[in-house]
Amino acid sequence: MVALATVVLLGCSGPHDTTHPTADNYRWNLPQGFPKPRVPADNPMSEPKVQLGRYLFYDTRLSVNQSQSCASCHRQELAFTDGRANAIGATGEVHPRSAMSLVNVAYNGVLTWSDPNLLLLEQQVLVPMFSEHPVELGLRGHQEFLLRELRNDEVYRDTFPSAFPESRDPFTIANIGRALAAFDRSILSARSPYDRYYFGDDTQAISEAAKRGEGVFFTEGVGTCFRCHGGFNFSDTTVYEHSAAARFEYHNTGLYNLSGRFTYPEPNLGLYLHTHDLADVGKFKAPSLRNIALTAPYMHNGSVATLEEAIQHYASGGRANPNQDPRLKQINLTPQNRQDLLAFLHSLTDAEVIRDPRFSNPW
Repeated sequence: MVALATVVLLGCSGPHDTTHPTADNYRWNLPQGFPKPRVPADNPMSEPKVQLGRYLFYDTRLSVNQSQSCASCHRQELAFTDGRANAIGATGEVHPRSAMSLVNVAYNGVLTWSDPNLLLLEQQVLVPMFSEHPVELGLRGHQEFLLRELRNDEVYRDTFPSAFPESRDPFTIANIGRALAAFDRSILSARSPYDRYYFGDDTQAISEAAKRGEGVFFTEGVGTCFRCHGGFNFSDTTVYEHSAAARFEYHNTGLYNLSGRFTYPEPNLGLYLHTHDLADVGKFKAPSLRNIALTAPYMHNGSVATLEEAIQHYASGGRANPNQDPRLKQINLTPQNRQDLLAFLHSLTDAEVIRDPRFSNPW
């Protein structure tokens, strides 16, 4: 087992209580090595709120033509992605980017591929509902109709007041966002074979090939993967309760090197769209690698079909983009290294999260 306490635990201190309620009266059920997620003071977790969010997450009335729900682009069996290179909205509009996984989103310091301004789930979950570029669920201008529909529903007549007992009128767009955010935060993945091996000291939980692949992944100058995909959540944008303030990085991984003003194809210009600094063209968030074997295709635009192709891209050192992360360089992976690394990545699949009834369609 690779000795990774400072890298993997990111300062976490041993096992966390799995039986007693937290201060906000919500039982996280966190295994050893996983800190309590950071939760906004104005939206404390509660079981009624999570359950309301679950109903809303799977409710097609949250789209303009009642054809889609949040779950349409975030399917449980695919680790809450949709298996598409580019997501498709309720009106059939093809989106420029792929749908990101919602698993462990509670630990994400930044929430989209490249927008550094969206830091709260309560804000982000409303974007698909009301965005126009692209149209996702298409509800802009239909807010009052939506609220009337929810007020008239027998399930919601009970669940909204239970989730927001302090509200005189709990049926608000803001409360929809709060409930959806609470449900999203509840979707935690921490029981993969690698978790049982590393945190649970189960030496038989992963294969010998995966153990060798762990060494490739975490060895400087060999895989060096951990530089952007480190910590217990295998991402460099991780936050949790009481974690230190961090400056999150975005990375150009040399996926493209086009001639002309922009080296990446429009409209997927990455962080540049928010900073308008040409040095930020092609810079995107490094997402968590948890359940990565379930979330193909890969990259922000789904342009890499398989994990084998993703490993080949990084081993090649990218396409020498002028904005490319300097840590991304050609590495000499043997065929055995590649197979071992693939086995390690597969060991990050949490079979429980994709079949856990707490996250399934309650309708």
